[in-house]
Amino acid sequence: MTSKRTAPWHRLSEAEAAVNRAVAASRVGRYFKLDARKSSFTKELRAGAVTFLTMAYIISVNAAVLTDSGGPCTVHDCAPVANSTAAPGPECTVGPNPGYEQCLARTKSDLVVATAVAAMAGSFAMGLFANLPLALAPGMGANAYFAYNMVGFHGSGPITYSTALAVVMLEGIVFFALSAVGLRSRLARMIPRNIRLASAVGIGLFLAFTGLQAHQGIGLVGASPSTLVSLTACSEVDPATGACLGGTMRSPTFWLGAVGFLITATCLARDVKGSMIYGILFVTAVSWIRGTSVTVFPDTPAGNAGFAYFKKVVDFHMIRSTAGQLSFGGFRHGGVWLSFLTLLYVDVLDTTGTMYSMAEYGGFVTDEAGGGFEGEYRAFLVDAGSTVLSAGLGSSTVTTYIESTSGIREGGRTGLTAITVAACFLGSLFFGPLLMSVPPWAVGPSLVLVGAMMMRVAKEIEWGDMKEGVPAFITMALMPLSFSIANGIIAGLGVYVALHWYDWARHGCGKVRGVLDERRNQVAAAAGELGIGPAAAQDVV
Repeated sequence: MTSKRTAPWHRLSEAEAAVNRAVAASRVGRYFKLDARKSSFTKELRAGAVTFLTMAYIISVNAAVLTDSGGPCTVHDCAPVANSTAAPGPECTVGPNPGYEQCLARTKSDLVVATAVAAMAGSFAMGLFANLPLALAPGMGANAYFAYNMVGFHGSGPITYSTALAVVMLEGIVFFALSAVGLRSRLARMIPRNIRLASAVGIGLFLAFTGLQAHQGIGLVGASPSTLVSLTACSEVDPATGACLGGTMRSPTFWLGAVGFLITATCLARDVKGSMIYGILFVTAVSWIRGTSVTVFPDTPAGNAGFAYFKKVVDFHMIRSTAGQLSFGGFRHGGVWLSFLTLLYVDVLDTTGTMYSMAEYGGFVTDEAGGGFEGEYRAFLVDAGSTVLSAGLGSSTVTTYIESTSGIREGGRTGLTAITVAACFLGSLFFGPLLMSVPPWAVGPSLVLVGAMMMRVAKEIEWGDMKEGVPAFITMALMPLSFSIANGIIAGLGVYVALHWYDWARHGCGKVRGVLDERRNQVAAAAGELGIGPAAAQDVV
């Protein structure tokens, strides 16, 4: 009886093994080094699917953030005020105006496509050329700086949307040049190993902290006027500050997310294949049911509009307004160059540090590569070149996503994982209504669990040596507490230099002293051969 029940599963397993053997022996398998990296074709597909599901939120989130800048929309898109002959003024971009809101809706649809295309192209190139399981997409943080600091809310900042895109493209070109000449790699390798390890841990904490918040997570923690951060999971929060207005631990979406967390954690504990997917799928399916307290489509104008879009299931949109909107005419403004340097600094430290942390986590960093990893040079070129493409489409800088660790955890070890992610982003261009309806409380648990898994490299830090341990701790602590990966790396490096400068100076003086002593010995030996006394020889020195 048992054998009959399990026979189909055995046949399925045998078929999977046969496919894996066939692909591994093919030209594709040899190119991607499936056997050498102890992976398989189906494992890479699962890893790519997991990575995509944990980062699919960027499609809607990046579009929403960048749309806050107003994009190419201006006062000229505003509809005339009823019963008025005067032309609309700048105030129409702040208050409700049908014409401006329609332009924003078109812009958001364009940016959804731009985000998916940039992620698809970057991930595909990373997999094909660098053969690494790292997925790329427009980065969080940089997009917020672009929208709220450079362009400003609805164009209220010092730089226009078109000029800001030109800044992003120029930064991408310079970043590509630094990568091409190898300077970026040298800068990255100057980061001490303990700082790199701490960066991986800090990024894990950063991910977990993100997954615990409301906007991209389950909403367990939120703002507090007295303690900055507090336990929330409230039934109602202040939309402006995020502070709790209702009772804590009463959010139904939090409890649904908690169930998803337990499903995923149980699957991980039992080593179930594709474990990161099941919790996301369960929570998302429940959240699609209307008329419940956990629905992602509440009975509101926004909820009804979201449900109407969701019911389309398949939809394809062509970019109409954001692509090619670049203008270099505003580069005379001093703020443009400050923005350029800021983006470049973030890319050199944040993006490069993140890529090294992902490589460290995946076990790709080797001593044979001088502390680097296989495919490093091509990987640097790919992520820098992807930023140039993203700017051309109307989006912000592209970075290697820390959610790639979820796919690495599932066994992804080759570029087939990244290519699978690219294929999923390609599919998202047609299934946008479904993918844009994945709620944050479905993704949050996976981010928390990925953060937990990234803690394993902490044991390799030299905690017994305080000159190494203290900078590492500062690095990992400041990443989530300052909500910036770059800040953590800068602080860790600063403390590292402060604790080591005396040893470096003494070592340098010791080298100089050694050279002088060697010089004295050489002169003394020469003086002895010539019959010169020790005192005279000392005078020569």
